[in-house]
Amino acid sequence: MFAETSSRYVTRNPEILSGEPIIIGTRTSVRAIVGLWRLGIMPEEILNHLPHLTLAQVFDALSFYLDYQAEINEYIEQNQVPDELIHPSVKPMLGKS
Repeated sequence: MFAETSSRYVTRNPEILSGEPIIIGTRTSVRAIVGLWRLGIMPEEILNHLPHLTLAQVFDALSFYLDYQAEINEYIEQNQVPDELIHPSVKPMLGKS
């Protein structure tokens, strides 16, 4: 399941998020960065949500995602909140009815 990775800012640590790809020196997953990007948040604006990161780290995470989409998409799917647990007032913002 784990692909060999060669990235400047992305690593895996079996003790952090069970080995899910993260930004080196943080517990921030590539999945979290991709999640914001998929919401239409520009990479430069992702820094407003994750101010401990640099723009280079954000771009590297997105590049990593493009190389390993199937794997990261699996992490995203595994970590989604079930629809029945999403508050009704939030559903319209997520495009859910």
